[in-house]
Amino acid sequence: MKLLLISNSTNAGDTYLQHPREQIGKFLKPAVDQVLFIPYAAVTFSYDAYEKKVQERFNELGIRVDSIHHYGSPAEAVEAARAIVIGGGNTWQLTRCLHNFNLIDAIREKVLTGTPFIGWSAGANVACPTIRTTNDMPIIDPVGLYSCNFVPFQINPHYLDEHPEGHAGETREQRILEFIEINPDLYVVGLREGTMLEIRNRQVELIGPRPARIFRKNETPFEVYPGGDLQFLMH
Repeated sequence: MKLLLISNSTNAGDTYLQHPREQIGKFLKPAVDQVLFIPYAAVTFSYDAYEKKVQERFNELGIRVDSIHHYGSPAEAVEAARAIVIGGGNTWQLTRCLHNFNLIDAIREKVLTGTPFIGWSAGANVACPTIRTTNDMPIIDPVGLYSCNFVPFQINPHYLDEHPEGHAGETREQRILEFIEINPDLYVVGLREGTMLEIRNRQVELIGPRPARIFRKNETPFEVYPGGDLQFLMH
């Protein structure tokens, strides 16, 4: 299994996919020069526009992007894919489409048998057992909260420590503490922007300039820095 799970596509002040571009290239090349792109998280822009945006960045890596929406049979496109890439957007809409096209099991089987997988933001959420730690508004019924379940833990992309002045609502940490109270057997990884998890078989590496924040019931939340041990997540 080869996974690259990225918190976000764009850092403040950067161009699209600038911060993970080098790691994406290392992850795919030289074995892969063509990927199947799944744009279903797009809501306010077209799949064609999304494919073009991703292709412009992947051109710099010498990698062709083919979007699944061009195929008459999405399941057959997944079966033939040399690598699978799922972009960010709205996790609820993405999951609804994956369920509608019966792709959850097809993608899971491909990835667990060695097909490389890259997902950012919503695309990282669907690598988890469920989408219940997404930040997105539930704009549509996804017809089931379960997702691809490549890893036995949850990710919260775009994790923020800040509590804006004048804001009386819950912090991101408080929301995750609610989740682990109800789900005591699951770890949640607060994946800060600019960072990603690379997983090869059961080896987990945090890449980027910031630590990840780890949550589990009956444990004080703690930080793991790039290079630190994250193998406990896979147990």
